[in-house]
Amino acid sequence: MEFKEQLSEYGKIINRNLYNYMEIPSKENRKLIEVMKYSLFAGGKRVRPVLVLATYDMFANNGSTNKSNSENYSFAMPYACAIEMIHTYSLIHDDLPAMDDDDLRRGKATNHKVYGEALAILAGDGLLNYAFEIMLESALSQNNMRTHVDVIREIATASGIYGMIGGQAVDIESENKDIDLSMLSYIHHKKTAALISVSMKAGAVLAGASDKDVKIIEKLGRDLGLAFQIRDDILDIVGDKSKTGKNAGSDNSCNKSTYPKIVGLDKSNEKVISLTKSISSVLDNYNSAFLQELCMYLMTRES
Repeated sequence: MEFKEQLSEYGKIINRNLYNYMEIPSKENRKLIEVMKYSLFAGGKRVRPVLVLATYDMFANNGSTNKSNSENYSFAMPYACAIEMIHTYSLIHDDLPAMDDDDLRRGKATNHKVYGEALAILAGDGLLNYAFEIMLESALSQNNMRTHVDVIREIATASGIYGMIGGQAVDIESENKDIDLSMLSYIHHKKTAALISVSMKAGAVLAGASDKDVKIIEKLGRDLGLAFQIRDDILDIVGDKSKTGKNAGSDNSCNKSTYPKIVGLDKSNEKVISLTKSISSVLDNYNSAFLQELCMYLMTRES
């Protein structure tokens, strides 16, 4: 299957399952569910859930993606969807006036611009909590419950104070300050790379990969996450609004430190290329042409 075709297939499977999860029968909370759905289905590349499924395929099916359907992903799908919900909640909160104060996300008005700040906050909270409900319900139905609980713990750590939330807090504290590259790398690794890395780690663990392979994939995911964020930093400067779906220069308007601001555009691009080559070299040892192409795609994307 060609890369773009497979990427589309993963996206369809993920969206189908997300829609199923969001069919929540609630008359009283109809508005809250609507607000949650607004951001969850506002577009996006579904990078993190795709990484869960693609890494799962790499180990469970020896790289084969010819049997990509929901049945094949009964172990991995709840975690793929939950991670996307966690990611979406973080974007809703990031866009709030108290944080990045953004008006656009993926070419659409941000959640709080449509529904108000209070419902946007609650929608984010709802997605975060619902994500863990989904994962725990799945874990409780498995024979190897301990493995699934361990995966949930890893996701909680990656999205919590030792990961995404912690990185976001330091990012906010660093606004209007001159920070060095070491501190910026800490922010990027925690705020962005942690959730990308745990997506790949979850796929590997759920597929039964060896401890050695899990560690290799976890490190690869961290490198991919760092490269992904540096590319975002670059696009914030040179990106086309019609492609990125958000206003250019938002980092600069918030006086945030970025890779281009600290080392310049050329060295930032060199860092992305270097990380991509390193990732590709590691993946040469595994059977996943799709992951190879996905990493290249993410590093050269324009949105």
